[in-house]
Amino acid sequence: MKKSMPLWVGEERQALLAAIVDYSEDAIISKTLEGKITSWNHAASVLFGYDESEAVGQHISLIIPEDRLHEEDFIINEIRLGRRIQHFQTIRKAKSGREISLSLAISPIKNNKGVVIGASKIARDISPQKEAAEKQGMLAAIVNNSDDAIVSKTLDGLITSWNKAAARMFGYTEAEAMGRHISLIIPHERLAEEDYIIGEIKKGHSVSHFETIRVAKNGDFIPISLTVSPILDENKTIIGASKIARDISERVAAHKELEELYRQVKTLSDKKDEFIAMTTHELKTPVTSLKGFLQLLQIRTGENEQGRLFVERSIKQVDKLAMLINDLVDFSKLQAGKLGMHFESFDIKVLVEDCLELYTTNNTHPFRLNTSGSLEVQADRLRIEQVIDNLVSNAIKYSPQGGTIEITIEGNADAVEVKIKDEGIGIDNAVQDKLFSQFFRAVKPGYSIPGLGMGLYITKEIIERHGGTIGVESVPGKGSVFSFVLPRKSCNQ
Repeated sequence: MKKSMPLWVGEERQALLAAIVDYSEDAIISKTLEGKITSWNHAASVLFGYDESEAVGQHISLIIPEDRLHEEDFIINEIRLGRRIQHFQTIRKAKSGREISLSLAISPIKNNKGVVIGASKIARDISPQKEAAEKQGMLAAIVNNSDDAIVSKTLDGLITSWNKAAARMFGYTEAEAMGRHISLIIPHERLAEEDYIIGEIKKGHSVSHFETIRVAKNGDFIPISLTVSPILDENKTIIGASKIARDISERVAAHKELEELYRQVKTLSDKKDEFIAMTTHELKTPVTSLKGFLQLLQIRTGENEQGRLFVERSIKQVDKLAMLINDLVDFSKLQAGKLGMHFESFDIKVLVEDCLELYTTNNTHPFRLNTSGSLEVQADRLRIEQVIDNLVSNAIKYSPQGGTIEITIEGNADAVEVKIKDEGIGIDNAVQDKLFSQFFRAVKPGYSIPGLGMGLYITKEIIERHGGTIGVESVPGKGSVFSFVLPRKSCNQ
């Protein structure tokens, strides 16, 4: 005769099982074969958001999304047949509406006669694992579809991953590369680089933008830029390295092309400077001689008014030619960085007065000179004279109808400012910022004003090499004001 279990032992066992269910970290739910919930542990409340009192007595569809209700029919049919369902992955819905990824284990509940009367369900939240798997899948897709070669290796240099771009770049398939040493793609003379890279990785350092050469299966050498980072395990121990290799062949080729273009341009520039230097040297002597002969001829014309007029006009044209030659010489020196400066102390008012004496025969443009403050500066006297002469001659040229040219010189503790104002044709606002550029000329249609467009460029360079500034204000039809500021002591001293 079978011996029955004492009542107190059965009660203790039931209490123990109830405690296990209630304190389980997995949601444990029981239901009838009709789907009515009959038990609901604490973990189920936490997972789904319903209290036990809200859930018990409700149909299990309380937590099943509509598009998954058919799963319940399958589960109940399996339970009726006495079958267990293990690791059934699905989606269930919390009270808040949030969908939860679950792994279900469902078992039949039988009465003391062995008849199936319901089902017990253990639900484990696998959302973190699903998210991690999705993230891993996404990262794997990014790596595999990257345009850059991405390779991983152990600290001993054995290749552990090889994406499609690596196969395209180096010519080895994944099967050919996996398990091989990374020296497979390193030229023999560059093997020392691998020791350096692994040394940095073992220290926990990344290596970024390391430009080097690697060799493909067909023997081609490929210029690449490497970024290498440590790979850590779950204990933060360095176990390997990931390497991203970008093909920089086009960039290297472009750089070489630029270097070649620069070399060609420099050669042309040097030849241009040589040509200008030679041409201006050859032109200066005959122009000087021509002016001397014209001045002698001017003396001999005596009272012959017509002859004197022709000679004066010829001398003016020779002066223009000499000015153009001098501009070419200065421009060539500026380009070559050979425009020398010789600094001395002088009164800029005296310099301006000396410059204006050259224009004593000018009857159409009277001058007015205004000065204030101390006007002593340290500068290259000849170059500043060149600046003033250029600005005054421009004021005359660009005032073909005449008008007063007003020169104002003001000194303060640190600098001296010179302003040259005319009543000429003015300059459009749209081109004022280009005035000091090489070869730019702001000549309006209908005006015949000689020049190569180098005078203001040379003027600006001279002032800036003294540590000064130059600018212009102009109103079309009313005239212009060119001004420059010189520090009392040049920054180039």
